Formats: sequence, C-alpha cells, structure tokens
Amino acid sequence: MTKVHHGPDAQVDDGALLFTPTDPSLTDPFLIMGETWFSSPGFEWHPHRGLETVTTVLDGVLEHGDNHGNTGTLEAGDIQWMTAGRGIIHRELAYRDRHAHILQLWINLPANRKLTEARYQDLTASSRPRVNRPGTVIDVISGSVEGATGPALNHVPVQAAALTLDPLTSFAYMLPTGHRALAYVMSGQVTIAGRVVEAGQTAWSDPIGDAVGDSALALQTPDGDAATRLLIYSGTPLGESVALGGPFVMNDDAEIKQAYRDFHAGKFGAIPKQARLRFDR
Repeated sequence: MTKVHHGPDAQVDDGALLFTPTDPSLTDPFLIMGETWFSSPGFEWHPHRGLETVTTVLDGVLEHGDNHGNTGTLEAGDIQWMTAGRGIIHRELAYRDRHAHILQLWINLPANRKLTEARYQDLTASSRPRVNRPGTVIDVISGSVEGATGPALNHVPVQAAALTLDPLTSFAYMLPTGHRALAYVMSGQVTIAGRVVEAGQTAWSDPIGDAVGDSALALQTPDGDAATRLLIYSGTPLGESVALGGPFVMNDDAEIKQAYRDFHAGKFGAIPKQARLRFDR
C-alpha cells in the first residue's frame, strides 16, 4: 500500500493516509494509520472510545493533554500510547504552534476490553531498549524482540519496533505465531519477504495460523549511501465485527450511538479548561 496525501484542512497543514479501514478484516487488529503535519490549530479537545492510538513524533514537538490530568510534550522519536477504553477526551497540538509531524496508528480493542479504564503512556525514546545486530539497530516499543522487552503496557498483545538497517544488510525479524504484521518504510528501501517496499509504502504479512513457534520476516536492504528506517507492528487478529463512528470504534452501530449519547451526557468527564503549556524544553 502507498500512502495517499489528502492535503491541508482546517486542522492540519498537510496529511496523508497510509491505510484506511475500508475492510477492517484485512488489517485486523489495526484500523487506520495516518501521517500529519500541523502548526495551528492542530487537534483540539476531542473524545475517543473503544480503541488505542499510538502516536509517533517524527519531527517537531507534540504538546498533549487529556481530561485525566495528563499533560506534557514529546519530541522526535518519542511515542504516546493512549488507551481510550470507556472514554477519554484529549488534545494534540504543536508546541507553541510551531511544528509537529506525527504518525498515528489506531489499534482495535476486543469487545470485552472496549470499556476498560483509559490510560496514557509516554514511551520516550530514551526509555526504550535498543538491540544491536550486524547492520541493524532495533528500538523495541512493545512486546519482546531479540530478547529485549519494550515499555508499552498492552491490553492485547502487540509487538512493535522501529528498525534502522544499513545498506546491504539482511535481517530475520521474528513474528509471534498468529500475528498479522504491518511494516511501514519511513525512509530508504527494503525487500520484505521478496517484495521491494519503498519509502511511504506499507507491507503486510498475514498470520500463519497453524505454525508452531515464531515465523521470520526476511528483510534485505540494497546498496546505497543511506540507512533504511521502518516501523513494524504485529498483533493477533480479533476476528470481531467492527463499527466505526468518527472517533469511536465499537462492535455495532447501537454501541456507536450509545458512545455519542454518553459523551454528550458528560460520561467521558468534563472537557478541560486547561491552558496551553508555558514552559520551554
């Protein structure tokens, strides 16, 4: 899949979709992944329910806050993993309205976890373990890769890592049994399981249902002057019905309507009157 730019709108300076939930069964448990560049206004207070959002800061500084009292800033390389659960109201802005460039992945929650308690996790680059292999650096975000475990707390098992591969490097990235994987190439070029994937493209690996033990995703970079950078996320498909309603992801339309009723009735909590952050980094 190649990302599709949709240009500026009332919130962002530019935006692109890496993949969309046209048929959620094909990307399950992942729903959507977008890339945005913004300065002002960004994403002011808005609700979510029934999903998790994983936001990677590529450039600039992201200012964030929610109605549970969490606030802060994240810089390039930092990641925010937010569990919306039963309901949360948050905002994502460019610090001092300067510039933020982010990737955001939506991960579905199973029916029995849709209404779990909300949670914010700031996974800073400095807090994540890194594994060095010949020609390869692995920044472990979630799950365990090459003996290192990432700091993300999961409601459902997700393995995630950012990889940097030197030119002419081969590496076998291990996927847990039954996981569907997506690999997004941020820069450079890599051959994944025999298929060339360019910067801005997403490759998919469907789960191997009957395999015993982990399976290897073969990565190979071509000759050149620059390293290749990619994100790999994998998880077990939920196999459940998916109902999408703006910022809410539930299992049927009745639950989407209930989410809107609960939000308007104040059951997500109050919309904060919190001021913008005033300190500098």
